[in-house]
Amino acid sequence: MIKMAKSAFGLSLAPMFGNSVASAADFVPNRPRAAKSVIFLMMAGGMSHLDTWDVKPGNATVMGKTKTIDTTAAGIQISENLPKSAKQLQHMVLMNGMNTTQGAHEQGQYLLERSYTMRGTIVHPAMGSWVMRLAGKRNHNIPGFVSISGDPNLVNGGFMGAKFAGVPIGDPNAGLQDSIKPGSISEDDFTKRLKLADSLNKQFHTVVSSSAIRDHEGLYSDALRIMRSEDLKAFDLTKEPTEIKEFYGPSRFAQGCLLARRLVEHGVRFIQVTHGGWDTHYDNFTTVPARCKDLDDGFSALLADLHRRGMLEETLVVVATEFGRTPEIVSEHEDGRDHYPKAFSCVLAGGGIKGGRTYGKTDASGSKVVENLTTPQDFNATIAHSLGLPVEQVVISPSGRPFTVADKGKAVTALFA
Repeated sequence: MIKMAKSAFGLSLAPMFGNSVASAADFVPNRPRAAKSVIFLMMAGGMSHLDTWDVKPGNATVMGKTKTIDTTAAGIQISENLPKSAKQLQHMVLMNGMNTTQGAHEQGQYLLERSYTMRGTIVHPAMGSWVMRLAGKRNHNIPGFVSISGDPNLVNGGFMGAKFAGVPIGDPNAGLQDSIKPGSISEDDFTKRLKLADSLNKQFHTVVSSSAIRDHEGLYSDALRIMRSEDLKAFDLTKEPTEIKEFYGPSRFAQGCLLARRLVEHGVRFIQVTHGGWDTHYDNFTTVPARCKDLDDGFSALLADLHRRGMLEETLVVVATEFGRTPEIVSEHEDGRDHYPKAFSCVLAGGGIKGGRTYGKTDASGSKVVENLTTPQDFNATIAHSLGLPVEQVVISPSGRPFTVADKGKAVTALFA
């Protein structure tokens, strides 16, 4: 349908631009000083907890070539691979007691992103979709849920439909593609084509009634709104001073973090930035430092920039991954580490979080959670709590089944100031 509309009417629209949801004016957070937006930094592939946030000083058998460094939080060390982040640790809580039931990438990412295990009979909504459903847009002229450099399948609306899906941005430096009216079409011709499309749609609906089709028709109204809005510039990184772009770093991920900050400034509710390549079965001690360089640049700059602008308290910044890596180093695989769902680390910062500490603990080898075990469902409930969302509110799927934003997860309220 969208391809037909493109060819017939000269419109070029992103395939998941359907966020026709209620205004945030209808949403009242259930806690004071709730966060207004979430920036979710997804480390796809299974980030090694031992080579990043949950270090084991003195245990060379587990740590291998990775060394540790001090941070701005007294008594907390992290990996030498994250020197800039170490200087921002006063803003962070290191969630070192994460545990999941899923040890394969697709299933692990699904559970982390959606709070439910994969089923052949249903697709659950992404976390950003839940946020849109429960809180609505902050700015009616711009998408409320945006995914940068990620797989569109990970941010779809599931049973909530296309209008709650994330808008995909492939390259942050390219911005929102196909969002400008073709220069070969005059404004008068453009308006005529829109009127013709509306007339054909009305005729079509007298014959066929489909909620899915109506959801996708929301693409047009949303796309037109942003095409004619000043908020379109939020997606344009050329508007940023050179020194700010350099401060974040040159990588696609780091520039994605900068774009995320701009989108928060313009009222986007949920932004996901994906940074892949963490599947270090082979050559862990070369690959992880390279991946960490981009993470360290972008994440540390994002926290510093949000703090400097007075935005960090109302923006929850998340670093998450689907599972960790084995404490055992596989020498036959050029010192690699395999998948490890029993223990891993995520990070929370801003959004009312009281930083400079850890929550959860693994044993001396990082093999087992021994204190404050946290599931993906608990983690997502904590994100929802930061936003002041009703964690226990039930949404009924089209098949008549009840679901909540974090399944049976419990928010870790002790993390908040």
